[in-house]
Amino acid sequence: MEMTEWLKICALEDIPRQGARVVRGATGNIAVFRTLDDEVFALDDRCPHKGGPLSQGIVAGKRVACPLHGWHIELDSGVAVAPDEGCAARHPIKIEAGMVYLAASALALAPQAAKIACAGH
Repeated sequence: MEMTEWLKICALEDIPRQGARVVRGATGNIAVFRTLDDEVFALDDRCPHKGGPLSQGIVAGKRVACPLHGWHIELDSGVAVAPDEGCAARHPIKIEAGMVYLAASALALAPQAAKIACAGH
């Protein structure tokens, strides 16, 4: 049984509702989103279309719209909403006692591992 190592990222209140914060990793940025209902999601900060920064997009419900071309990405899966196709890798994230934690493995994923993470959507 594999144990997940969690890294404290910030307080939930540090992420604006319907907004995002960026966590910088060795292999790329991760966007940490907060919905109006205080749910959190973590995706690669890169739209599958042209690589736009999803963290700068508009969050509505459980979707984010890419700021470059308006693609909508599901926050809970990273999958682009049809008719668009593609996926932004998602990462394990949780809230405990008002603090947001990201799986340490998310900061060490190689690009090939991110592609594999999307393949299971």
